[in-house]
Amino acid sequence: MTSAIRFILNGDEVSLGDFSATETLLDYLRLRKRLTGTKEGCAEGDCGACTVLVGRLIGGALRYESVNACIRFVGSLHGTHVVTVEHLAGQDGRLHPVQQAMVDCHGSQCGFCTPGFVMSLYGLWMANSEPNREDIENALQGNLCRCTGYEPIVRAAEQVAAERPSALFDPIERQRTEIMSKLWTIRASSETITVGRDDSRAIIPGTLAALADVLAAEPTATIVAGATDVGLWVTKQMRRLDPVVFINHLTDLQAVTADERGITIGAGVTYAQAIDVLGIEHPAIGRLIDRIGGQQVRNMGTIGGNIANGSPIGDMPPALIALGATVTLRAASGVRTLALEDYFIEYGKQDRQPDEFVEKIFVPHADEEAFYAVYKISKRRDEDISALCGAFYLTIDAEGCVDTCRIAFGGMAGTPKRATSVEAALIGRPWSWNTVAAAQDAMAEDFQPLTDWRATAEYRALAARNLLTRFFLETAGQPQELQRFDAEEA
Repeated sequence: MTSAIRFILNGDEVSLGDFSATETLLDYLRLRKRLTGTKEGCAEGDCGACTVLVGRLIGGALRYESVNACIRFVGSLHGTHVVTVEHLAGQDGRLHPVQQAMVDCHGSQCGFCTPGFVMSLYGLWMANSEPNREDIENALQGNLCRCTGYEPIVRAAEQVAAERPSALFDPIERQRTEIMSKLWTIRASSETITVGRDDSRAIIPGTLAALADVLAAEPTATIVAGATDVGLWVTKQMRRLDPVVFINHLTDLQAVTADERGITIGAGVTYAQAIDVLGIEHPAIGRLIDRIGGQQVRNMGTIGGNIANGSPIGDMPPALIALGATVTLRAASGVRTLALEDYFIEYGKQDRQPDEFVEKIFVPHADEEAFYAVYKISKRRDEDISALCGAFYLTIDAEGCVDTCRIAFGGMAGTPKRATSVEAALIGRPWSWNTVAAAQDAMAEDFQPLTDWRATAEYRALAARNLLTRFFLETAGQPQELQRFDAEEA
């Protein structure tokens, strides 16, 4: 057991053993390292002023991702490379092409948001040397500008893409091999790291077995993967968490595999990773993930975390429940698997013992002739929190009657929940307007939604009925047409 985490900050290797379990990367950069180019705006992962890049080893490659430093905890940095805006310019003071393009295209006025935009565009430039307009807009979804307007910033991104500058000048590309070697050395150790005092401990287990042992000894610990939810517990609710167990470095939780039965997703897989596999097989889920926060949130947030926290408005559970997904829980005493819909018991309560953690989620392949759709209702396109989310899976027999049906909603009850009465009103009946109308009436038997700041109960009930109507309208043709349907073009 060791008492310090190790990571690389810009060009320097850091060994850090004196931090609070809930100290954010933003505070560390600004207050300790005086790297004040990274700004504090919203402190909740929305505005992007705090954007930095974090490089990590995934599948033998070094992948850099834009993240929100304001909700990223220092304890999650073990074995990573943190890059701030100060690292981009050359030693001779020459601006990085991304920075120069922002100057040339007048992409900055007050300048407060500019470093965050630069880092998001830098991450895009590293991942995609020829981005189109959609790629650029996706990369900037998590960055807000109050005064410049986005068009000059988009033009800056297009200028960099058009110029196609050589990567030889880039500080990361020049040192990529060296950085990878250092990170492999750091990751080679499987020791558990514990940092902090009795009232603020950060625990970084080296293996899955060690994680299980830690939770057996610390049943009240808070598990943190992406921190897109837990981060706000600290920055907005001022909660004290002790101990905090960080798991985002555990490679055993980051695998996505597919076989003849379906797709297995490790609990530590981020939205950005999952969309590459899950989104291809199920375009409806791909479109859903594309609407979850901005790119920084999708790079940090995990599928397992969205499920484990048990939020009634979590986006992924309804989509996965409708597909018949299962969840595997692990503890030092053993492993058990249950249907995902059974994991959620009631508001704030899940079928998970204090010493258990979510290890993986299994999503079976859909029937080739099935209709499947997911709809998210929120105030804006990339809203982190939705008023409700509905998922629909249905097959039709040779006589035109509903053969199998699974419908799930989030935001309509204290947990993500199947609409079993609606399903019963559909199965065995013709897929028709009359059947849908009867099923809509049955929805009141499944849900009695509440009114909160997101939406009224009446709005939720009406929206849920309308989503069933929309699903019917979109499935009037051939089954595969729905998989190709693009809600943004509707």
